[in-house]
Amino acid sequence: MTSTPGTSYTSIPNQKYRRSTRRSRQRCNPSDTDSQSLSTLGYFQTLPLEIFQMVLNYLSVKDISMLSMVSKTISNHLMNYISTSAGNQRLLLRDFHNLELPGKGEGSYILEHYKSLGLLLKRCTLLLPTKERLRYIHKVLSRVSCFKLNGCPSPLHCLGLQCYGVFLQILTAGWDELECHRVFNFLWELSNLARKVQTVVSSKPGSAQKLELRIRLYCRSVLLNHWIHRSDSAFWLTRILKPWPMVNQARLLYIIFGPVSSLDGHVVWQKMIQGPTDETSLKGLAEAIKLLYDAEAREWTADDVISLVDELSVLPREWLMENNARLLILSGNNICFTFMASKAVNGRVAEVARLTVFLALVCEKDLYCMDWAVKMMQKVCKVFSTPGERNYFLQCLENTFAHLIMDMLQAVLSGDRDEEDSSFLNLFHLVNAQANFHKEILYLSMVSPSSSTA
Repeated sequence: MTSTPGTSYTSIPNQKYRRSTRRSRQRCNPSDTDSQSLSTLGYFQTLPLEIFQMVLNYLSVKDISMLSMVSKTISNHLMNYISTSAGNQRLLLRDFHNLELPGKGEGSYILEHYKSLGLLLKRCTLLLPTKERLRYIHKVLSRVSCFKLNGCPSPLHCLGLQCYGVFLQILTAGWDELECHRVFNFLWELSNLARKVQTVVSSKPGSAQKLELRIRLYCRSVLLNHWIHRSDSAFWLTRILKPWPMVNQARLLYIIFGPVSSLDGHVVWQKMIQGPTDETSLKGLAEAIKLLYDAEAREWTADDVISLVDELSVLPREWLMENNARLLILSGNNICFTFMASKAVNGRVAEVARLTVFLALVCEKDLYCMDWAVKMMQKVCKVFSTPGERNYFLQCLENTFAHLIMDMLQAVLSGDRDEEDSSFLNLFHLVNAQANFHKEILYLSMVSPSSSTA
């Protein structure tokens, strides 16, 4: 039978109507709309991957960092983009030697860039275990030679290690100690620092100057300089020092924080034994010692720090007592007193007396209040258990003043004067130090009776 025209006419519209209804349901069904909006790529799902990566070229690093938090899928796409040659070229800036970019400030632009990059990779790798995060980040950064300990031919004029340091500081901010331990161990092995440190601490000071410089720059720029909280700085400094015996800890501390040449940046080992030095040469060492002595450095006892200072003061040979006294003053009251009390308890009375004289001399030279030195002497006197011990200490103190003045006077009378006439200046400062030291003692003796009467 042939179909009637009516039947044929009505069947076609019914089919069209059903298709039309299906389309309208797709457009109007709220649940379908929600599922599309909840897509992990959102509207980026309609873009080819190449176009998505082209869009990223128009975003700042901070914007890409915000985008990475949208979903895990987008974060994975961003990680893939960072690993590409185009992403590497765009994100891993290498203007480490061009310190004066127009309008950028001296190195500030590239440092800020690597702070932002650290935040980006922190967010992108948020869901990965620590070991995988570190492997991925190393894979990304390994192409930058200036991030390596021996990677840059001119490390003194390079911001590479500083950029690496601010990157790590942002990346690890908020991580617990266990994770930071893993980061340190990863970097320690990656840079082969253990073998390099072993080389410099077991050889003659200054015999491996270039390696000492590399270790100093890497430890300071990458591991130590960028932390905001003292507890973080103490943690990383402890990681560097603790694997070594005390004598090697002192050597390493001097390499990292000791004085350096203004010409080539090499560590100056003879600075403390050739003549009196200034505060600038000792400030780094003093700050490091205070950091280890503070409560934040939980792995160090007071005895550990005092032993470290003792070892430090004989590198490479015994320091001039004036430099030792200056370091103790810069290290603060607690460390200075603990150091002197330790010697007093161990019967090294003459050494404590000599050190007290040089504390007074440094106070005179560097314009500190002389009453500080007198009060330190009073505290040390209380360490001695008997009046006889105290009297012996005070007698040694006065004898030391007298002997030093005679020695310096003899140097002046011998006529061996340099251009700065340092021997006469030293005598001048010592005589004034003795006078002001005793003046403060007289003030205290005059004030004490009146205050007790009142």
